[in-house]
Amino acid sequence: MDSVTENKEATKRLQALLAAVRGAEEILILPHNDPDPDAIASALAVRHLLSETSGIESTIIYQGIVGRAENKALVRYLGRPLRQLKARDLAQGLPVALVDTQPGAGNNPMPKDQVPLLVFDHHPMQEATEDVPFADVRSGIGATSTMLLEYLQAAGIEPAQPLATALFYGIKSDTLGLVRGAGPDDVDAYFYLQRLVDLEALVEIERAQVPTEYFRRLHAALHDARCYGKALISYLGPMQRPDLAAEMADLLLRLDGVLWAVCMGAYEDDLVLAVRSRHTRGGAGHLVQAVVGDQGTAGGHGFMAGGHVLLGGRDPELVARGLEMDILKYLRLAGTAPGEALLQDDCA
Repeated sequence: MDSVTENKEATKRLQALLAAVRGAEEILILPHNDPDPDAIASALAVRHLLSETSGIESTIIYQGIVGRAENKALVRYLGRPLRQLKARDLAQGLPVALVDTQPGAGNNPMPKDQVPLLVFDHHPMQEATEDVPFADVRSGIGATSTMLLEYLQAAGIEPAQPLATALFYGIKSDTLGLVRGAGPDDVDAYFYLQRLVDLEALVEIERAQVPTEYFRRLHAALHDARCYGKALISYLGPMQRPDLAAEMADLLLRLDGVLWAVCMGAYEDDLVLAVRSRHTRGGAGHLVQAVVGDQGTAGGHGFMAGGHVLLGGRDPELVARGLEMDILKYLRLAGTAPGEALLQDDCA
């Protein structure tokens, strides 16, 4: 698609969006639970876009926590633009914009009987999204931040430095610096934003200090990690925040020769799974959906995915070991059990 056609498509999307919000005075913006940099930046961009183009007031709300040190630093830098969801928020009847998630995805608190007005997402299309008045879902895009920058550009809005920094970091973190699931649009957005970034702030965000608990869970992850051919699986034990499993999976995927990294940990009454993949065909989302099934919620895309399994009083480690066997069966590695301990043997 040439640039002229792309600009026309962007203009059409913007016009459709503006038509969908016509008459609205206030909108709730809801990213996925435990929002990451892409979700945070995209939500902020939606708020700015609606304000500048339609004069609509928006409140960004979320369920869960912002736990990862880098994500906390990003939120502080942005002036804490999000607040935690309150029981009455979704009962007010205000229109809702889902960002970096969709109805039925299982990673947001949207009631099943309530249809959002807007959806912006780069994950595979959910069936429930077909009923949304305005939905922009493009699974070929590496980050929702890329999509939202397109809307700002179509509206003639150049993001100010804080928003540009957030969008840049959203793209960088979701695509691992354009090497994971990034397409041409992500590359264009990345280099457009690069000149607008607050580099000093970005360095501080990316090098944010971590608490002692991070190193305790890292110790647990390394000592439990076992290699099964090209897959590495680890159980972290109890976690103080749900996104710690994803943070450990990101780290363990860097091990030479590993194509799959799966980390699991207990948070409240859930067993949290994080799946990361370097496989050329991806498949992380399919894997986690297959092994979680109807035991909980799961979602993601080719190279990164996550899920929650309700423990219901069960021993989280026993549940994790059961899922480990299911993962090995899915990857056709069941015959390699019990695997090799990471800190004792070479995984290659």
